[in-house]
Amino acid sequence: MIEVANLTKVYGSNTAVDNISFQVKEGEVLGFLGANGAGKSTTMNIITGYLSATEGVVSVNGHNLLEEPMKAKGCIGYLPEHPPLYPGMTVESYLNFVFDLKKISLPRKKHLAEVCEWVRIADIYKRVIGNLSKGYRQRLGIAQALLGYPPVLILDEPTVGIDPMQMVDIRNLVKNFGSKHTVVFSSHILSEVQTVCDKVLIIHRGKILADDTPEALAMMFSAGSGQVARIDGPPGRVCEVLRGISGMKRVVELGSKEEGSHDYLLEASGGIDLRREIFYKLAENNWPLMLPPIEASLEDIFFKLVESSSDNAGEIKTQEPETKENPGDMAERGGL
Repeated sequence: MIEVANLTKVYGSNTAVDNISFQVKEGEVLGFLGANGAGKSTTMNIITGYLSATEGVVSVNGHNLLEEPMKAKGCIGYLPEHPPLYPGMTVESYLNFVFDLKKISLPRKKHLAEVCEWVRIADIYKRVIGNLSKGYRQRLGIAQALLGYPPVLILDEPTVGIDPMQMVDIRNLVKNFGSKHTVVFSSHILSEVQTVCDKVLIIHRGKILADDTPEALAMMFSAGSGQVARIDGPPGRVCEVLRGISGMKRVVELGSKEEGSHDYLLEASGGIDLRREIFYKLAENNWPLMLPPIEASLEDIFFKLVESSSDNAGEIKTQEPETKENPGDMAERGGL
């Protein structure tokens, strides 16, 4: 549904997006994860046609963005980080305005009612936008992106700045979109991406560090992380015995979290399963054992990838310039 090939965006001496390539399949929810300034918004703005790329190709639903810009943009519903709303308009007049702007051929009244019901803003339909809470403004921004039921939704930080209850509601909305739309959803909140998305793309300093499912990434980063054992025994002697097991790569004493016992990080060489050997050695010494596995969270994965990238990279830093335009300018450039 979305194909990005060798995409690069350069601002003067700064490279905001550095030769990245990825695909998003039909019906997939892609979590675009990275710290502020990593290149997420720049990439999403290029996919929507709001910004031009320095190099590279973007195709949306089979339409090359440069060769068929109107057809490509016609497949996209876009929610920027700051929703393009007019504070002086009512919700009703604004959605009717966007309906006309997009030249939607669906029955107007029925379509607007469906969208409002879906994003749960029917109860504020007659209210002035300037009087709405941040959460309702985000919902209205999502509603304008949904008008016309485009096959692709690009949502840039849709939960930023809203309260926890509304954050959960919007996350559920995004998760449900995958049944009818292809969604690219950016965030710097790791738990949010892990909860909502089918696939995760981690970007740092304009480069892609990982592109896989949350489950596959967790398995990959758990494989070499070892296990934690909580053992009731003298730490020095415990370390000595465990290090004597054939195939044991590393034993690190992690301190005591429970009276009478200590935690140890145990890592075997080459993914060898040493649990039985560990058990028998500890049983010989009459040391009680608890052996829970370490499960790598998306947060663990993100920080490991970023740390690894920082170790291997130079001191080049990228920064996304802030672009501030009013909703009218965005409308003229195809932002709505």
